[in-house]
Amino acid sequence: MQFQQLQYFVAVAETRHFTRAAELVHVAQPSLSQQIRALERELGADLFQRARGNITLTDAGEALLPLARRILADADTARHEVQELAQLRRGRVRLGATPSLCTGLLPDVLRAFHDRYPGIQLLIEEGGSHDLVRELARGALDLALVVLPLPAPAPALTSVELLREELVVVSSPSAPRPGRGRRSVRISDLEGERLVMFRHGYDLRELTVAACRAEGFEPDFAVEGGEMDAVLGFVRAGLGVAVVPSMVATRAGADLRVTPLARPGLRRTIALAHRSDVAPPRAARELQGMLVERGGGTGGLPLD
Repeated sequence: MQFQQLQYFVAVAETRHFTRAAELVHVAQPSLSQQIRALERELGADLFQRARGNITLTDAGEALLPLARRILADADTARHEVQELAQLRRGRVRLGATPSLCTGLLPDVLRAFHDRYPGIQLLIEEGGSHDLVRELARGALDLALVVLPLPAPAPALTSVELLREELVVVSSPSAPRPGRGRRSVRISDLEGERLVMFRHGYDLRELTVAACRAEGFEPDFAVEGGEMDAVLGFVRAGLGVAVVPSMVATRAGADLRVTPLARPGLRRTIALAHRSDVAPPRAARELQGMLVERGGGTGGLPLD
């Protein structure tokens, strides 16, 4: 039984005329008649009683007609569903990102994407790069914004660098300026400062602690274990200082003092990753393009 045969059968059943049915489905009348006979042979029953000028359905034809209409309707629905997905009217994108990027880079990009494709559902998962790479590997995410280098050993991923971002020190305006009042501070100036530190697994925690140890001291934590919003809140309350990305500091508001790090400073490289063995769905590829386009306009450092 072929889909086309069902189309011809329904056309004859509705017009009760083989020639008009052939015109309706844009096929030659002999071809239509041949396909109807092939369908009857396949089913083992006549579908029409054929008399000159009087075409009627047999009992078998009456039984097949609602089923054939349902099959054709379901096929039409399936066609429209796929077309909507292809034209980005519906669907979803599963994007992972570190919490600092959810605060800094993503809001403007996701707003622009939603304005362009309002029918696409955006599912965002926050996590550290280690966690996001693991979620990519098991197929739970389409794309992930991660901090390079990727954790080793890493699964087969394809990544493209988006931007390199300077890190800065934030503190409460009511507290003494870090680095004994200088306009920029060195990592070594953080020795003796109380730090508000992110939880374990946070890329920024590992980067900051490694930089302090490279200068020969262990950082002193006033509070540790928070996410980005909590860390900024603790800094505003005067509990200590924190090292955060410049994009986050820019968005944090006037109630935080921002002090740049003296050269060579600290920076991180942000990349967009996906599995190498599976092409992202079209909606994800559209978001990928917007992230790559916007990555260069966020105040990040130029890529070499």
